[in-house]
Amino acid sequence: MAKKHLSLIIVPHTKTSCRTLTFSQKALRALGAGSVILVLALTVVLVDYISMSSVRRKFSALSEETVEQKALIAGYERSIGELRETVANLESYAKKINIMAGLKSPDVLTAPAGLGGGPSEGELAAGGPALRGGPQAVSPLAIQNLSEKAESIERNLNSLVGYFESESLRLASTPSVLPAAGWLSSRFGHRTDPFTGTWTMHWGVDISTNVGNPIVSTADGIVIKVQYDKYLGNSVTISHGNGFTTVYGHMSKFAVKAGKKVKRGEVIGYIGKTGKAAGPHVHYEVWKDGKKVDPSNYILEE
Repeated sequence: MAKKHLSLIIVPHTKTSCRTLTFSQKALRALGAGSVILVLALTVVLVDYISMSSVRRKFSALSEETVEQKALIAGYERSIGELRETVANLESYAKKINIMAGLKSPDVLTAPAGLGGGPSEGELAAGGPALRGGPQAVSPLAIQNLSEKAESIERNLNSLVGYFESESLRLASTPSVLPAAGWLSSRFGHRTDPFTGTWTMHWGVDISTNVGNPIVSTADGIVIKVQYDKYLGNSVTISHGNGFTTVYGHMSKFAVKAGKKVKRGEVIGYIGKTGKAAGPHVHYEVWKDGKKVDPSNYILEE
């Protein structure tokens, strides 16, 4: 019996002779199998290409989303940092107002007003890990603490508003502004004496500025002393009532006389360097019930 085969006759358009290609049954089966394998391989490659394209698109989208989330988190951290600073400033401001209103003693309010720094290990354990590290890290506990602090300050300020409305006359006589425009060159407390080099107590604050600039009363009151002192030079003392007295030293010249009633912001003298002064400034003291206290607690515009 003759073997089965397939003949393929190629007839050219020219006059040349025809060509005949003969394929055996075995060769045909091999060609068919090869074609199937080739189609399958191409299909696998095509499916893999489509799958990888999809993965690349998803990866690109996730990368963009990650960048956006990082930028959003960074924005949150900046906002939290700004809120911390704002709340700290409000707390400090409320502290001063409470002292001036007589609602809290300065001796009680000794804790620092700021909220600075990141959460402690205990806070992290209680509130969960922060979204990112660093001093301004955002954590649920940090946000909760900040919110509670803001609410506490808001309640305190709301109570102060009502209190101030009924105490306007007394508050007008409470020191609350800077006695001169300038920079704070020395604070209340112990320091090295600029003349002797010894460690001494500085009972007021020094505000440095140019000679001849005005010095104003920090509250309503009556001028009780206008004198020259070997330490304070030309100085003015004002009684404000309610236990408050203020002293202004090193003036170049006076603008008031003893017995004169003054209002907050009224000029009482001019910057100088009389007495024991290394340069032009005003030495400012606040006395409360006969005791010298830190004037910074009675300066709202510092």
